[in-house]
Amino acid sequence: MAAPALTSAPLQRPRMLVVGTSFASVAAAMAIIGMIGVYLTQRAQIVTAGGTWLPDGVDLPLTQPNVMLFGLIMSSVTVQWAVSAVRNDDRINSYLALGLTLLFGFGYINMTAYLWSKAGLDVDANVQSVLIYSITAAHIVMAVAAMVFVGLMAFRALAGGYDARQYDGIAASALFWHVMVAVYAVIWLAIYVTK
Repeated sequence: MAAPALTSAPLQRPRMLVVGTSFASVAAAMAIIGMIGVYLTQRAQIVTAGGTWLPDGVDLPLTQPNVMLFGLIMSSVTVQWAVSAVRNDDRINSYLALGLTLLFGFGYINMTAYLWSKAGLDVDANVQSVLIYSITAAHIVMAVAAMVFVGLMAFRALAGGYDARQYDGIAASALFWHVMVAVYAVIWLAIYVTK
C-alpha cells in the first residue's frame, strides 16, 4: 500500500488580528455607549422633572455634527476601498484610500474642536457639560486610536507587508474604523439631534 501524497497547498493563516480587533472594537463601543446611557438617563430625569436639559446660553448646532457624520461615512467608504484595493493587489489605490481615510479623520477631529469652541459649554459647569465633553472626548480618543491603527497598517502596506493573500491588518483597521463611525452615529443621534 502506497503512502498518501502530501499536498503543497498553503495553510490558511488564523485571523488573530481581526479577532483581537473585534474584541477591542466591542469594548470601546460598549464603553462609549455606556456613557451615552448615563447621559440619556440624566437627561430623562431632568426633563421629567420639568426642567430643560441644556442650560441657557448653550448652543449645540446641528450643522457641524452633520458634516462630521457625513465625513465619517465617507471615511468608512474610503477605508473599505483600501481593503478592496489591497485584496486586488492595487497598491496605488490602497495608498490613496488610506491617505483619504486619515484626512477624513483629521477633519473630524478639527470639526469637533470647532464645535467645542462654538457650543459655549464650560467643561465643569454642570452635569450636562461634563457628560457631553466626556462622551465626545472619549470618541475623539477612539478616533485617534483608529487613525493610528490605519496609519500603522498603511506604513506596513508601504513596506510590502500586505497583498492579495495577506491583508488581515488592513481588514482589522477597517473593522475598527467602521465601529468608530457607527459609535459616532449613535452620539450624533443621542446628543446632537435629540438635544
